[in-house]
Amino acid sequence: MSTPTLLLAARRQRRKVASRSLKPWYQNGPLLAGIVIVGALVLVAVLAPFLAPYDPVEQDLLNALADPSAAHLLGTDKYGRDVLSRLIWGAQVDLRIGFLAVLIPFVIGTVIGALAGYFGGWFDTILMRIVDVFFAFPFYVMVIVLVFIFGSGEFSIYIAIAAVSWVSYAKIVRGEVLVAKQQDYVLAARLGGLSHGRVLVRHISPNVLSQAIIYAMSDIVMDIMAIVTLGYLGLGIAPPTAEWGSMINDGQEFITTQWQQATIPGLVVVVASLGLSLLGDGLSDLLSPERRK
Repeated sequence: MSTPTLLLAARRQRRKVASRSLKPWYQNGPLLAGIVIVGALVLVAVLAPFLAPYDPVEQDLLNALADPSAAHLLGTDKYGRDVLSRLIWGAQVDLRIGFLAVLIPFVIGTVIGALAGYFGGWFDTILMRIVDVFFAFPFYVMVIVLVFIFGSGEFSIYIAIAAVSWVSYAKIVRGEVLVAKQQDYVLAARLGGLSHGRVLVRHISPNVLSQAIIYAMSDIVMDIMAIVTLGYLGLGIAPPTAEWGSMINDGQEFITTQWQQATIPGLVVVVASLGLSLLGDGLSDLLSPERRK
């Protein structure tokens, strides 16, 4: 078989594999629900300067611990700050960090996993030993320890999450590449004389990234939970910046008299996690045809 014929067969097979994952998104219930919930939260975060009725850090000690009223729909905290305003601005902080914290480990883990799965050898062996070490420790424990070492703050959170999360993406992509490189379209591309780099980028990557993207949705949930946990422990974003975890921590001592201060931020975290989980489940159905068999 000639080289042009092999390349044509590889291209057709690659398109055929990619087309299997196509499904009308409007027929996917979990995906629609996830888009609505996450979209609403993102919209609130983006429009926080216009939606928040008060400055989230402005104190009014004479009006501290005020009950919910027309002036303060969710009341005020112990410093007289409007709880609703802090809740809205907290969405901007937590969602921004949650989404951005996924990008670095996604890129690093995908590249390393793809190279290890494709070339194998000593690099693959070393990677698997590193992955085993990281998976031996709980995610949240490692993030908390690293943030404690690096110090509190948004930059430290990014570094801590990236240092821990990349191994999951590397393991997922490596497994997908090990399967994909045995497929006929990849073998045809190699026989056609294409370079390793082109085979990885043009033929393998489009067909192995779906699982990493699906995992990223659940990873965002884990990141947000880690951010909230760090804020609750006082290791996250420095006060007085509005953040859901610190709001829960500040409001827990008034849970019997001002229950909304800690309960409402906690419920928002649950809703955000639910929305992202539904979005991930919807993407899984959309991108993983084997689940629909």
